[in-house]
Amino acid sequence: MKLSSLHFRLIGILLAGSVAGFDQWTKALIIAAAKNAVLPVTLLPVFNIVLVYNRGISFGMFAQSHSFINMLLPLCLSLITLLLAVWLTRTREKHVMLALGLIIGGAVGNLVDRLSEGVVTDFLDFHIGRYHWPAFNVADSAIFMGVVIFLFTNILCSRTQPQEHNGI
Repeated sequence: MKLSSLHFRLIGILLAGSVAGFDQWTKALIIAAAKNAVLPVTLLPVFNIVLVYNRGISFGMFAQSHSFINMLLPLCLSLITLLLAVWLTRTREKHVMLALGLIIGGAVGNLVDRLSEGVVTDFLDFHIGRYHWPAFNVADSAIFMGVVIFLFTNILCSRTQPQEHNGI
């Protein structure tokens, strides 16, 4: 059975909801573990589970800017997420639908944190020795994977065949 564009749109929407739900569930688990004084946990020599509240944006940038960022960031994230959702409903490219599903789901997961707590909960901590990558979460991972899928397939497709652009 061949899936139609409508099916892929629905898959993109379901993927977005699943990512946002899974992100919120994992964050609730981490917060509960921290309340029980279980964290941090070393799972591998290069990987810990920790609890970090990110008040800024990517990698903690602008974390010191309090009221301006706390008001402006959720508004910008909401607008961008809405534009991505419109793009998802209009595109005919299946890989774009899947990539947008991941990106929208991650954005919604982090937006829920910002709106409810004013911070984003991060807990995945990769490191080499004492050099740590900034902690991140499931939503951040989904956004990254969506961007990688989008870029990789567009670069790959643009080299093999001319592409029709259907977006916003």
